[in-house]
Amino acid sequence: MTEPAWCPGCGNFGILSAFNAATEEAGLKPHQFTIVSGIGQAAKFPHYLQCNTFNGLHGRTLPVATGIRLANHEMTVIAVAGDGDCYGEGGNHLIHAMRRNVNIKLFVHDNRVYGLTKGQASPTTAEGTKTKNQPFGVFSEELNPMALGVALDCSFVARGYAGDKDHLKNLMKDALNHNGFAFVDILQPCVSFNKVNTYQWYGERVYHLEPEYDPGDRVKAFERSLEWGERIPLGIIYRKSRPVYEKRIPVIKEIPLIRRPFIPPDTDAILKEFY
Repeated sequence: MTEPAWCPGCGNFGILSAFNAATEEAGLKPHQFTIVSGIGQAAKFPHYLQCNTFNGLHGRTLPVATGIRLANHEMTVIAVAGDGDCYGEGGNHLIHAMRRNVNIKLFVHDNRVYGLTKGQASPTTAEGTKTKNQPFGVFSEELNPMALGVALDCSFVARGYAGDKDHLKNLMKDALNHNGFAFVDILQPCVSFNKVNTYQWYGERVYHLEPEYDPGDRVKAFERSLEWGERIPLGIIYRKSRPVYEKRIPVIKEIPLIRRPFIPPDTDAILKEFY
């Protein structure tokens, strides 16, 4: 582990603290989980932990995480990404990971800007926001990750907040215990480049879903997923039991690839077929 390079006050510190508490309470040892990350401030996350890790390309966390999980579904696999990394460069991979329902846990650090590359707009930046390279304001409507997840029937769709560490810790534990693709969007203030979505701004708006709220009601979940602005719900927006992808593949259903004996092919016989 190394000294974090994040700015003082960065929301990533709250996410790191919540994650450490969640894995400890869940009884996960460092050798029992692998974190895959891409490029960005969020991608530095596993550098400050003791765990197996793969730090890859921008937007490509989920393909690598999928490969690891299919090869070894005895391993807990966690993907960590920023909003630009996951919803921009990695948007296509996100859609198909939800559709397949691979048993991966995805934690998105959503600060609503590109923090590593100095504050240009990300897919979740509010329309009209002016940035260094959008001086006339953002022309595109902002992406709604929660609505996307519910619309795609993702088996676990949730929102946390870096400023509410106890709630976020419990949300992460729920995601780790979920059997299927667990998607958690984590609202995270960027103290350097996002002067709109601050701790004060979120503090005046976020609220916990009511105890009687039913995350299994997809229609109600979609209604809640559209809430943004004056009130922002935190918690499990939608949850559904669906078949897990790796359990639907016959050759690895019972025995993961890492447990299967390696039998080298008879290359001579294969080559003779082409003579």
